[in-house]
Order: sequence, then C-alpha cells, then structure tokens
Amino acid sequence: MSFTQKLNARLEAAELPASQCLISGPLDDNALACDTLVLLAHGAGANMAHDFMAQMAERLAGQGLGVIRFNFPYMRNNAIDGKRRPPDRAPKLIKDFSLLLETVREVYKPKRLIVMGKSMGGRMAAILAGEQAVDGVICLGYPFVPPKGGEPRLEPIAECQAPLLVIQGERDKFGAKGQVEPWLAPFKVKLVWLADGDHSFLPRKSSGTTQSANLDLAVSHSIKFIRGLDA
Repeated sequence: MSFTQKLNARLEAAELPASQCLISGPLDDNALACDTLVLLAHGAGANMAHDFMAQMAERLAGQGLGVIRFNFPYMRNNAIDGKRRPPDRAPKLIKDFSLLLETVREVYKPKRLIVMGKSMGGRMAAILAGEQAVDGVICLGYPFVPPKGGEPRLEPIAECQAPLLVIQGERDKFGAKGQVEPWLAPFKVKLVWLADGDHSFLPRKSSGTTQSANLDLAVSHSIKFIRGLDA
C-alpha cells in the first residue's frame, strides 16, 4: 500500500474524512530520498494550498528537505461541500495530526521528523510533540494570545518534549516583540524575530524589507535549527 492508501485506511478507521496531501522535495508516495521530513500544518483560516504554505514548502524543498502539507478535517470537509467551517477542537486536530505522523514514520522511516506549523498549526505541532516523539518543532507565527485576548497560550510550549523553534514577526498581533520574550523566558525555546513582520511575516513598505526576504530568513533559521539537532 502507498502512503496515501495507508493514511486513508487509518483515517477511515478513526471516522475522519479522507486526506490528500501535497508533497514537495525528494519524496513521492512511496519513498523518501533524504534524511529529513517536515510535516507542515496550516493555520486556522487558510488551507495547505495557501500562498504562504506553498512558498514555505517550495523553499524548504529547495534546501533538500521532504515536505508534506495536509489539511485538517474541517478544511477537508470544506472542500467537499464548499461550506466554510471553524477549526475543529484541538483533540480532533491532534488525533488527525497523530495519524498522519504515524503513517509517515511507518512508510518513510525518516532519520529526522520535524513538525512545523503556521499559527494554529504550530500550536498543534507543539501539543503533538508533548504526546509523541518527534525530532523538532518549528512554529511559524505562534498564536500566543487568542484573537479575543486573554492569557498567553503557553501550555503547549511548556509540555513540548522536543527542541522548539519559534519564528515570529516583530509586529505579530498574536505576540509581538517586547511581549513574547518574558512569556518564553522560563522555557527552553529558540526564538527568532523577522524584521517588521506581521502574523504572516509581511513587513510594511517603509521597513526596507519584504515578505519574500522574511520567508527566506524563516527557512534559513529552520535549516540551521534542524542541522543543529545533530550537534
């Protein structure tokens, strides 16, 4: 059975909708031709095909990494009937993410398995790494503060059992520079900032930089973090 067939058999048994993943880099539906595989999870409002996700996957694949993007169940259901749904509750998201991770490990047997996510996807990646063994977690714009405000979401970070990198835009409304540092101080987390970036790493025109440059930096920081896992 191919990766897709094995994954969908697991999802069907768990009463979750079938999944179609997007694969980038040196791997196909049956084999991985590199050491490192990245599972890239989307944020709450945009699916795996969003431009941010596509650009990150393309850049990571260009560095020789295998990348698998996927949609969480509510996004898969959105595609079936065209209705827009809010994100599933965290336990359902984690169950789905976990089945994907198990299938990836069984089929591809990567030397390094990294879970990476944009916003909500990064929070789910950190939660998953508190429950299952992975080699590293990378959060792209971690949603520290809920949209309606409140206490910062630090429990996933506190309970994460893998090395953790947070890549954050300096102007991120979910956790900006000057806000985040005290929150992360008690934890062993690598934090890097992208110049003038918002939640999608987009800077203002007056900043002198671009979103593309910030995405390049995000990939550079990710590669450095992943290579450092072997040190």
